[in-house]
Order: sequence, then structure tokens, then C-alpha cells
Amino acid sequence: MLPLGERVKRYLTFTSGIFECLGFAGAIFGWASLVFVLKEEGYFYDLCTSPHNASEPGDSNGTVDCHLQDERFALIFTMASFMDSFTTLPGGFIFDQLGTMPAQFMAISMYTTGTLLIAFSTAASSVLLFPAACLIAVGGGTFYISNMQVGNLFGDRRSTVITLYNGAFASSSCSFLLVKVFYQAGFSVRSIFLFISSMSIVHVLRVLFLLPSKHIPYPLPEDYTYGITCKRFGLDSLHREEETTKQMKPLRGENEAEGKMDKGPESKQWEAEEKKEKTELIDHFNSQSKTSKGTEVKKENVRSFRSCIFSKLFATHLLWISVLQLRHYLFIGTLNPMLTLMSHGDTTEVSKYTNAFALTQICGIFCAPWNGIVMDWLQYRDKTSEAISDPVVSKRLAGMRSAVVSIIITITQCVLFSISATIPVLEVQYLSFILQVINHSFLYGGDATFISIVYPSCHFGKIYGVGQTLSAFISLLQYPCFALIQGPLNNDPLFMNIGFIILVILTSIHPLNLYLHWRKELQQRGTIKSPKAGVKIQGVELTKDTDV
Repeated sequence: MLPLGERVKRYLTFTSGIFECLGFAGAIFGWASLVFVLKEEGYFYDLCTSPHNASEPGDSNGTVDCHLQDERFALIFTMASFMDSFTTLPGGFIFDQLGTMPAQFMAISMYTTGTLLIAFSTAASSVLLFPAACLIAVGGGTFYISNMQVGNLFGDRRSTVITLYNGAFASSSCSFLLVKVFYQAGFSVRSIFLFISSMSIVHVLRVLFLLPSKHIPYPLPEDYTYGITCKRFGLDSLHREEETTKQMKPLRGENEAEGKMDKGPESKQWEAEEKKEKTELIDHFNSQSKTSKGTEVKKENVRSFRSCIFSKLFATHLLWISVLQLRHYLFIGTLNPMLTLMSHGDTTEVSKYTNAFALTQICGIFCAPWNGIVMDWLQYRDKTSEAISDPVVSKRLAGMRSAVVSIIITITQCVLFSISATIPVLEVQYLSFILQVINHSFLYGGDATFISIVYPSCHFGKIYGVGQTLSAFISLLQYPCFALIQGPLNNDPLFMNIGFIILVILTSIHPLNLYLHWRKELQQRGTIKSPKAGVKIQGVELTKDTDV
């Protein structure tokens, strides 16, 4: 049983991480709400054309042709979402090599710089939105990566915690909804973003007191601690000195009575331990390579980073995350012009549906744990992998099987979401918003959990970074897709949406490949044999027609 103070600190780390991911990590995905505000402020309005030569936003009552303005905002979001994914690789390397503290301080610096750029930008300096949006996206992504390790503090509930953080990341798009609400309440864009910039103080305090300087190991050692503690100020050594003195008094009494007391070795040993305690810093994290009692780390069994990213399993995973991510990015980036088209330029309707979309994003934090709960439950119910003597391998194979189900559910959701988004009826988009937020939560939660299950934890940051970086190049296709809709398709996205439905269905190759990989590994470990020969597992005979 952990001490009360340590339990409180872990739950504070968890809740503060939820706040960080919810309020900042994925704010860029609330782009549609921010675009509404920026259009009201006249950003890129010089790109609009009007038969009435309107010089101010709204002067021509909807007759202004602003498709070039929409394209510019779409381009900014394309670049920001690309940078969010592309820089995950260097961010992952920084996190793996240098630790949590350098990664977090880098994220705080970039995020604060981005919000300050927006705060001091005007319609005349609209171009500042390009670096500002990119910095906010990259800083938020780094917040997200460094918080994934918090799941290691909660043992068997690790998958649930990871997916909960993913849900918070998905829901953080609501932060730009708050920007829109406060703007409509009379606050200026500058004052709103200056307040957001000031929140960096909270991030810094969290890094110092509630996060490790390096990493949170998994499995977690029994005596693991982190953050600035009383040890740093020598108070823990004083406490141990008092305890040691109390424990030594009876021994000293006995030895004095017998006349055989020898203070020398004990005193020297005690002084050496005291000196060691006083020189310890924030935590014991270099013990990451160590494991809890009864567990041994065999370095020779750890797969190389190269073998992980050049595997067929990673290739199909990359296809899956790239296609589904592109589908979501295109929907978010084109939401404002799509609503404008469906509402025939009615800004009141656009504002209402933009608010509805942002509000549904808040539900992402409640949707994401479903994926983790399903996976944890399937792992708990798994009986096939119990025949394997190695508990680490058994748990990994059970996780792989649960990931197959999770990915199939995610693909099904995305197909339904794509079908709903294809229907050109404004009211139907409420359903699209609901399906989008559920699928978005399942997508990123499943992505991080899949990597943490299938690949060694020492490569998590790098593998996740490589996946996001490579998928970032695919996400660049959203701008050509938007230009295609605005140009040759005459603002009719029907054929584009049908194409995406087909592409999403094709990603079903990933869960199929994962299932075959899982079954092959079971066969190699002798748990199951060739379908021609039966073998009993937990009292169940597997034959040619038996499905594991």
C-alpha cells in the first residue's frame, strides 16, 4: 500500500495532466471556432472580392466572394496539423533521450510564443497566424506525448488512463470555443490570448512538482517517487536519522550490557547512507532500467528500433492512422466553408453549428475511456495467452488481441462518420459531429495504446513520433482536396466523400494483419499449433475450424 502522500501526488499528477491536455494539447483542432473570430476581426479580408466593392467584413450582406480567404485559413490549418504530426518524431526523440523536463519546457516555450503572436497580431499582420498556429500545434503535441507516461503510475488501469488522456487531447479543441464565447461577450482577442499565455506559470509549476525529470518506468518499482520532494532539502535524511537512531537504541543497550559494542562500521555505514540521501535530486529515475521485485530485464530480448519501424505491422498501422487522420483533418479544416455553403451564407447558422461542433468535442474526454475500458476488459477475459509462462509476453499477446477488436470498432465508426458527412443536410451534421468526436477519441487512444502494447516501451516516443511524422506528409493532401472541391468539383464534396469511405474501408487490412501476427506468434511459442493438428488450451481443443 502506497503512503497517503504518494497516492495524493499521483492523483494530482493525473488530474493536472488531464487539465493540461484538455485545455492546451489539441487546441488547434478547434480551428473552426477560431476562424469565426478571425473573420470577424477581418483577417485576410483583403482576399475577398465583391461586386459592391465592400471594404469591411459584412458590408455586402453575404454577397462577398471569400473563397480565397477560406483557402488561406485552410492552408494555415493544413500547415499547423502537418507540423503537429511531423514534429512528433523530434519531440519523441527529445522525450526519450533527455526526459520529461526538457520536453515540457520546450512545449511551454513554443505554446506561449504562439499565443503571444496571436495576441499581438492584427488584420494587417494576418501572416503571423502561420507561425502562431504551427507553434501552438507543436507545443500542444509535445504536452500530449510527455503525458502519456502517466498511465504507467496506475498499473492494470494503464490503457484506460492513456485513452482518457487521448480523450482530453481530442476535447481540447473546446478551448477555442471559449475564445469565441469570450470574444462575443466583449473581450478582445489580445486580452484573451494574453491570459492564455499567462497560464504557462501553471505548466512550469506542474513540471517542477508533479512530473519526473526523466521518465516514469514501466513496470513501476515499488519504491518509485518523482518530483521535488522533501529529499531535495535534506528533510528526508533528517527523518531517517531520527528513525535510525530509535531503531539502534535497543541494540546499543544490549551491546553495552555485554561490553561488545562496536560503533565504527555501523557509524561509517550510517554516515555514508546519510550523505547519499542528501545528494539525491528530484527522484530515483535512473532506476528505470531496474524492475520491481521478481522481475528481470533481459536486454537481449528487446527488439531494435529499426526492426520495429520496418515491420509489416507498422506499415499497415501507418496506413490506418494516415487515412483516418486525413479524413478528420479535412473535415475540421473545411468545416467553416462547408457550413457556410449549407446555410447559404447565414452567419447566425454558421455560428450556431460551429458552437455545436465545439461543444461535442468536449465529450471526447468521456468517449475516449470506452476504448481503454474495452481493451482492458478483453485483456482480462483473454484465456488463450494464459498458457504462456512468461507473464510479460502473455500480457502483451492479450493486449494485441484486444487491439484487433479496438481497431475494427474504430474503422466502423469512421465509415459511419464519413457517410453522415456526405449527406448535404445541415441538421444531419449534428450526427456527424457526434460520430466525429467518438471516432477521433478512439483513433488516437487506439494509436497510442497499440504502440505501447506491441512495441518495447523504450522505443515508445520514437515509434509514435515516426508514425505521426510519416502520416503528417499524408495530411498535406487535405489542402489539394480542399482546392479540388472548390475548383473542379464546384463546391460539391460528394465524390470526395465517397472516395474517403472507400479508403477507410480499405484500412481493414490493419486489424487483419495484426490478428495474423498475433496468431503466428502464438504458434511460434507453442501455445497453438498448425490448424491441421489440434492442441488443448485451458481445456479447449483447437482444430482447423477453431477460432482463437
